[in-house]
Amino acid sequence: MSVTTRSLFKSYGDLVAVNGIDLDIKPGKVFGFLGPNGAGKSTTIKMLTTLIPPTSGTIEILGVNAIKNPLEVRKKIGVVLQQPSYEPNLSVEKSLEKYGMMWDVDKKTRKQRTEELIDVFDLREIRKKKNEDLSIGQRRRVQVAREFMHEMELLFLDEPTVGLDPGARRNLLNYLKNKAKAGLTIFYTTHVLTEAEYLCDEIAVINKGKILAVDTPDQLKSTFGQEKTIKIHLLDRNDKLAQLLSGIFGCTLDFNTGTDIIIQSSKAEIVLSHVLSILIENNIAVEDLSAMPTTLEEIFLKMVRDTNESNN
Repeated sequence: MSVTTRSLFKSYGDLVAVNGIDLDIKPGKVFGFLGPNGAGKSTTIKMLTTLIPPTSGTIEILGVNAIKNPLEVRKKIGVVLQQPSYEPNLSVEKSLEKYGMMWDVDKKTRKQRTEELIDVFDLREIRKKKNEDLSIGQRRRVQVAREFMHEMELLFLDEPTVGLDPGARRNLLNYLKNKAKAGLTIFYTTHVLTEAEYLCDEIAVINKGKILAVDTPDQLKSTFGQEKTIKIHLLDRNDKLAQLLSGIFGCTLDFNTGTDIIIQSSKAEIVLSHVLSILIENNIAVEDLSAMPTTLEEIFLKMVRDTNESNN
C-alpha cells in the first residue's frame, strides 16, 4: 500500500478534527478525499505529509513509518496544499528551475522538465513574467506544475484546481490521469464532485472527522444511488408549500427559490404521486418536471446531511 493508517486521531483540546480513520491506498491509483469544509480533510493531509503529528494512531507512507521517520517520507512525496505558495520576484521558468535545484535535479533534466511543464500547463505566454504579476489561476498552475520538477512516488493535492478556468482544469486532470497510469499514486481532495468522478479510482467521504464510505465512484452510485431525483418547478411561489409537503419523506423544498420541489427516494414514483395530488388539491401550477438518476454530488450531499442530522 502507498498509504496505510489505523485509528488515526487528531484533536485540539476538546475539538476532535480527525476521529479514528483507517485508510488503505493502493499504488498507482487516484484516491479522492471528499468532505465539506471543516470535515477533517486538510488536517488529515497535514498528518499524512508529516507536517503535524497525530494525537494517536499509526501512519505508514510507502512502507515507511511516517511518525518515526518523517524526513524519509518527505523525500518520496510531493505536496500541493491549498495555501498559495510562490516566489514573487522570480519568473515562471526561473521558479520551476529553482524548485528542480532544491530537489538536486541535474541541469539537463531540469531544462527538459521545465519545457515539458510549461507546455503541459500552458505557461508559455507567461514564462518570463514574475509570479507577483500573475493572476490567481496562473499562480496556481505554476504551483502545481513545479511539483512535477522532481521524481516522487506519491503526490498530495489539496484543492489543486481552485482558480483554474475550465480548460486549464481539464488539462490538469488529464495530466494527472496519465501520471497515475505511469505509476504515480495521487491523494486528491476537491469540492468539485465532477472532478472526483472523472479522475478518481476510489473515493472516501469524510464528515466531522469520520469516514462515511470508501469505494469506487460507480460502486458508491450503485450502493447509495438507487434513488431517483425528481425536480418539480412551480409556476409561482407558494409560502404554504413547505407545510403541505412536511409529511412526505424524501421530499424537500428549495427555500432559495420557493418554487423548486426536489424528491430523492428509491420510491420516487410513489412520492411523486403524493406530491402531485397535493399540488392539484391546492391549485398549485407546475411549470416543469424532470427525473434523472442521482448523481455522485447528490449522494455526497445526502450522506453528509444524514450524518449531520443523526448527530443533532
